[in-house]
Amino acid sequence: MESQINSKNSIQEEIRLRIQAGNRSLFANKKLLNNKDLNAASKLQRYKSIIRPTVTYGCETWAMTVTEQNRLLVFERRVLRKIYGPTLDNDGTWRIKTNEELEILIKKKNIVRFIKSQRLQWAAHVIRMDTTRIVRKVTEWEPHSSRPVGRPRLGWLDQVEEDLKKMKVRNWREKYKDRRLWNEIVKQAKTHQGL
Repeated sequence: MESQINSKNSIQEEIRLRIQAGNRSLFANKKLLNNKDLNAASKLQRYKSIIRPTVTYGCETWAMTVTEQNRLLVFERRVLRKIYGPTLDNDGTWRIKTNEELEILIKKKNIVRFIKSQRLQWAAHVIRMDTTRIVRKVTEWEPHSSRPVGRPRLGWLDQVEEDLKKMKVRNWREKYKDRRLWNEIVKQAKTHQGL
């Protein structure tokens, strides 16, 4: 698999292609997800080990807008509704599960929080690198050209710092050195309500 890079810092096309690949993976696993002999936990595990990695390949470097996050959530909820099926109400009618019910079933570990936790893990990895490494140079590089009119898009590092602010993590450039503490922060990000 390859990632799409463009000069506008937009990953809209990349996410569209990832969701398309996720749909192909979903179709390839359709029989397993429709199998009545498998319980929902097994199907969810199949989703997390095969379909979601296909969609989130290279997500550590994504700087997502709210629209892009919503597209990913819509894809995931569609898969989860296939896994968990409809709900039988007290009046005997069937209905699809609400977004809130799905969040509870997956213990709030949705695809967007997964991506944000992966970004935090990658951020610490990059900052630990030697300053001569290309990846570190590119991450900390700031352009010196005139920018277009309007509010600039948030960069990758800006979004990482914004996520850490929402999690109330202060002085993150000191905390990344303690790997055990940082792993705990990454683990919290997977279920954090603010992300």
